[in-house]
Amino acid sequence: MFNYFLKNLSILKKFLFINLLVFIVIMTFAIFYLKSIQPSLIIAKTKNHIQIIENTIDHIRRLNVNFNEDQIKKFLTSTRFLFQDLNRVIIFDNNFNLIGDTNTLDLDPRSFSKNIQIIEMNISAEEQDTEKDLIKQKDKLSLKNTLINYSNSVEFGKPFTFTDENYNQFLMITVKNVSKGEENVGYLAIVETANDIKAAINERKIFVIRTAFVVAIVIFIFSFVLNRYFLKPIKNLVNFTKNIKEKNKNKVNLDHLKLRNDELGTLSKSLDLMTKNLNNRITTAKNFSSDLVHEIRNPLASLKSASEIINDTESKKDREKLVKIVSHDVERIERLITDYSQMLKDEAAISSEKMNIIDLQTIAKSVVDDFNNIYNSKRNISIKLLLNGKKNYKIFGIENRLEQIIANLLDNSISFSKNDQSIYVELKEIDNNKINLSVIDEGEGFKERDTEKIFKRFYSNRPTKFGEHSGLGLNIVKNLVELHSGTILASNNKGKNGAKVEIIFPKA
Repeated sequence: MFNYFLKNLSILKKFLFINLLVFIVIMTFAIFYLKSIQPSLIIAKTKNHIQIIENTIDHIRRLNVNFNEDQIKKFLTSTRFLFQDLNRVIIFDNNFNLIGDTNTLDLDPRSFSKNIQIIEMNISAEEQDTEKDLIKQKDKLSLKNTLINYSNSVEFGKPFTFTDENYNQFLMITVKNVSKGEENVGYLAIVETANDIKAAINERKIFVIRTAFVVAIVIFIFSFVLNRYFLKPIKNLVNFTKNIKEKNKNKVNLDHLKLRNDELGTLSKSLDLMTKNLNNRITTAKNFSSDLVHEIRNPLASLKSASEIINDTESKKDREKLVKIVSHDVERIERLITDYSQMLKDEAAISSEKMNIIDLQTIAKSVVDDFNNIYNSKRNISIKLLLNGKKNYKIFGIENRLEQIIANLLDNSISFSKNDQSIYVELKEIDNNKINLSVIDEGEGFKERDTEKIFKRFYSNRPTKFGEHSGLGLNIVKNLVELHSGTILASNNKGKNGAKVEIIFPKA
C-alpha cells in the first residue's frame, strides 16, 4: 500500500513526504526528550536535598535537640551554613506545628507563628493513586496538609519530594520525618526555588523549536532548489519525449537546458541531437521512398507498354527489341531495389558503429591497391596515391565507411575514364587541422554547370557502355562524408581534362 502510494507521487512530492516523515520522527523524539528533562533534573536536585536532610537529622540526633521553638531556633542559627544554598528550611513538631523557619531567624522570636497558613503553597491537584501520590487536593493545600498525608502514606520514613509552580517560581520541596529511636519527634522540610530547572527546560524547548524551524526552512529551500534546478528540467525532458511520442506539434524548447554544464545539460544535448538525427532519418526515408517510387515508375511504365504490345508484334526483330527493353527495365528496377535495400542496411549499421582514430593513408593505399589489381590488367588504368610529404593523416572515422567513400569515388572515376588513363588519389594537410582527400581523373569531366546535381539520389550520367547504375553512389559518398563531419566538393580539373572530387576531413 505504501509503495503504491509512493509510486503515484512525483519526485518532489516523494521528497517532501519522506522529509515530513523524518521531521515527525525527529520531533517525536524531541518531545520525549523534553519530557524526560524535568524528571532528570529534579532527581539530581532531590539527591542534594536528601543529603542535606540526612546531615541535618544526624546533627539533631547528635546534639540531642528537642523539638521546641527555642532549641530549634538555636540549632538553625548555629547550622545556617548547612542551608546556605537553599531558600528555606522549615521544621515542624510531631503535631505538625511550625517550630522553625530559616526565613524568620533574624526576626524576634515572637514572630514565629504557629499558623501554618503563612507558608501556603499552590499545589497542582490531579487524581492519582493514594499510596503513590500524597497531593490530592483541588485547591490550595498547606504544607501541613502535605505532611499529614505524608505521615499516613507508605512513603513515611523516606524522603519525599514534590514540585510546585507559584507566581512564575518553580519550587522543589523535600520532606522527611525525624525520629529518635522508635519515636517520631517532628518533620523537616527543605524548600528551594529551582528556577534553573525551568530555565534549562525552556532553553531546551527554544533550542528544539529553533532547530525545527531551521530544519523546516532548510527543507523548503532544498525543495525549491531541487524543483527549480533539477525536477523542472527533468519534467521538461519528459514533456519533450512525450510530445515526440504523441506527435505533438507543441515542441518543448531545450536550448536553456543545453547550456548547462552538468549531467542534465549533457542529457539534453544528447536527447536533442538524437531527436534531430531521428527526424532527419525519417525525412530522408520519406524523401528516399518518394524518389524510389518516382524512379521505378518510369521503367514500370516502359515495361507495361512493352508487355502489352509484345504479343501483337509479328516481326522477330521488333520482338527482340521489346524483350531487350523488358529485360533492361527489370534489371533497372532490380538494381534500384537492391541498392536502396543496401543503403538502408548501411544506414542501420552506421548508427551502431563507433568512430576511432583511423590512418587515412593506410585506408587509401589499401583501396588503391585493390582497384589496381582489377583495372590495371583489364583496362590498363593506373591508380596512383599521392602524398604531400610524410604527414599525419589520422582522422576520427569508421574504417569500412572510409573505404566505401574512396571505392565509390574510384568507381565513378573509372566509369568516365578511358583505357590507359590514370587516376590520382591525393592526400595533403590543410591549416594543420584538416586533411584533404582528392580523387582526380583524366576523363571528360562533369557536363553539368551545377555540380551539386551529381550528389543527388538516383542521378546518373555515366556512359551506357559502362553499365547502368542506380545513381546512389555519390549520394552515399556525400552522406558518409557528412557523417565524418567532412565536406565534399566536385569540380572539373582546371587546365586539364577530367573531374576532381575533394573531401575535407577534420584532423584527429
